[in-house]
Amino acid sequence: MTENSHAPVGQVADAVRGNWVDRLAPAWSRPYLRLSRADRPIGTWLLLLPCWWGLALAILQDGRAGLGDVWIALGCAFGAFLMRGAGCTWNDITDRDFDAQVARTRSRPIPAGQVSARGAAAWMVAQALVAFAILLTFNGAAIALGIVALVPVAVYPFAKRFTWWPQVFLGIAFNWGALLAWTAHTGALGLPAIVLYAAGLCWTLFYDTIYAHQDTEDDALIGVKSTARLFGAATPRWLRAFLAGTVLLMGLAILLAVGQRSVLSLVVALGGAWALGWHLAWQLTRFDAGDGAVLLRLFRSNRDAGLIPLLFFAVAALL
Repeated sequence: MTENSHAPVGQVADAVRGNWVDRLAPAWSRPYLRLSRADRPIGTWLLLLPCWWGLALAILQDGRAGLGDVWIALGCAFGAFLMRGAGCTWNDITDRDFDAQVARTRSRPIPAGQVSARGAAAWMVAQALVAFAILLTFNGAAIALGIVALVPVAVYPFAKRFTWWPQVFLGIAFNWGALLAWTAHTGALGLPAIVLYAAGLCWTLFYDTIYAHQDTEDDALIGVKSTARLFGAATPRWLRAFLAGTVLLMGLAILLAVGQRSVLSLVVALGGAWALGWHLAWQLTRFDAGDGAVLLRLFRSNRDAGLIPLLFFAVAALL
């Protein structure tokens, strides 16, 4: 018998085995939670971590933190879960015909017939409205940034149809939180946040190119574009470039934000960028474009990669 012979009814192919949705959620709610990728939490982490980077860097620059920052961190966490869910639901609505033709995605709720496109749209709106209610608790500048963020979210699912670089559009959307959380703390957008945002974009190009290699054969058959297909055998060279961009740009953002603090605080904060780079380098040593299980494992490991700078930022804030 195969591993999936005892899988819960309706389980998505690339879901985490034994996830809480398949084990604990009421049966009626599972298709909707699967639309939101609640059974695959890595996407929420990848959306949330740039938010926490931006907030931590803003606190390091100001040298102060308060209860309001606790709410910003929590609000970003709730918002990341909801907006990732709304974005993935939108992605599945627009990609439902493509998903039905790809082995990894044909088990998703819409192509599998568990949810209609109309039902999915209602679920998407519900998630977005709750996220908007959370956004309204932030300052005006952050609210404006949050509203503008809807543009790249809306465009991303179509990017793979007209460009070989859809991962750029994903990076624009997924790292927006670095700008928003910085602004929620400081009240205005600053250069360090913009540079940090660029670092996050390079990071997204790194991890999502790895992820996209899982589908290159199916994508070629149905005409979907990606950096994985574009780079082909040259992918490791491009990944090294994205690694370097991530580390250098994050280092520059830290210098811009933390340069006025003690030398020790600055060195520790810069250590976060350096340690992140080592994690990405470790991923490179294990990259195998032909092994889907390895690719998925490396992609998921970016939760830990993104947490590393936060640990260094937290220590630096105490110095």
